[in-house]
Amino acid sequence: MNWITGIQRALDYTEAHLTEEIDYEAAAKAAYSSSFHFQRMFSLLCGFTLGDYIRMRRLALAAEDLTCTADKVIDIAYKYGYDTPESFSRAFTRFHGITPTAARHGGNVKSFSRLSVKLILSGGSTMDYRLEKKSAFKIVCKKKQVTKPQGDTATADISAFWDECQADGMIESICRYGRFDNLHGVLGICFSDEMADNGFPYGIGAEYNGAPLDDEKLDIVEIPAHTYAVFPCKGKMPDAFKATYKKICTEFFPQSSYEYGSGIELEVYPSADVEDPDYTCEIWIAVKEKK
Repeated sequence: MNWITGIQRALDYTEAHLTEEIDYEAAAKAAYSSSFHFQRMFSLLCGFTLGDYIRMRRLALAAEDLTCTADKVIDIAYKYGYDTPESFSRAFTRFHGITPTAARHGGNVKSFSRLSVKLILSGGSTMDYRLEKKSAFKIVCKKKQVTKPQGDTATADISAFWDECQADGMIESICRYGRFDNLHGVLGICFSDEMADNGFPYGIGAEYNGAPLDDEKLDIVEIPAHTYAVFPCKGKMPDAFKATYKKICTEFFPQSSYEYGSGIELEVYPSADVEDPDYTCEIWIAVKEKK
């Protein structure tokens, strides 16, 4: 797959369905990606989410309809996905700074142009990684549903979850059931294949050592065999994580012979000293060869 062509196909799909309910899975499929990875990549590249892009494009087009047609406000509201004129008016006013009625009478409104992909020369930098084939294994973890990927890859939900598990002793409990001779640290696990409208499950855990589990708050999950691209990440968290993940999305995947595999990412944290500017961890992403 040509990376630029895939992203442009996804953007074209989105633009063609702005007056309909947009299927995020279909948009991601156009880019030969999963919904989770496409939305995360979109946020990293653009600085705003796919949902925000769709909302701003619709409101910009709605302003054009108000100023250039005689269509009723209620019809324009329904056209761009709003259930009531009141919800449309609130969203319109937040975005444009004026009401739909004021826009119809010549008030200043905002434009928001469609995105398109352009080829520029970039790269020329190095990025360390290794490939590891790992057989199926089990993890013991505490799961929590977190929000969809945003521009900030370390979402507030995930950061708060780590703080919570550290404070209530959950990480210590996880370590009692963990083994650390293969994956040398506590794990953050993105179950991205379980992406839903309200988010996705994120787990904090460790490779399972097989001891009888007597903590009802923990789950045992089997991770299928995968080939992983493993990226070292050095620096204070979460800034180093965000910088490394952005390079993975914008430099590694566009230029490598690999693409995202099926639905699992691991963050391997060897210690809790994440404020150390020399802190080192790893990001494991399941990959497959591009067709």
